[in-house]
Amino acid sequence: MFEALSLRKEDVADREEAIRKRVAALEPSLRKTYFKRVAKQIRDPDTYAVLNYFFLAGLHHMYLGKWLRGLVNLVVLLTGIGLMIVGMPGYWLIVFILLVELMALFRSEVIVNDHNNNVSERILAEL
Repeated sequence: MFEALSLRKEDVADREEAIRKRVAALEPSLRKTYFKRVAKQIRDPDTYAVLNYFFLAGLHHMYLGKWLRGLVNLVVLLTGIGLMIVGMPGYWLIVFILLVELMALFRSEVIVNDHNNNVSERILAEL
């Protein structure tokens, strides 16, 4: 939930560089296969940030394939809105989601780069 705080930009960059070296060491046919598979599965940090900025409903998590987390965000947001509609203080749920996702928004590049590193390592392991 708080991956935005736990990821260090330097660690993610070091891991990415190690992956690049492993990919460079692949034979050309495997490298070509690797790049084809990775191109279909990597995600763009800007798209993640835009989804987070405009939609607190968890779409940015779904974009990274974290469907359960996205659905939890959506349910919490809708619960907060529902509570406000019936006159109860549901704003605190919305504020909570806003604060958590604000951290993710400012760290979107690191979060998505970490996701892309995970995808790359999984594909390398399969090759």
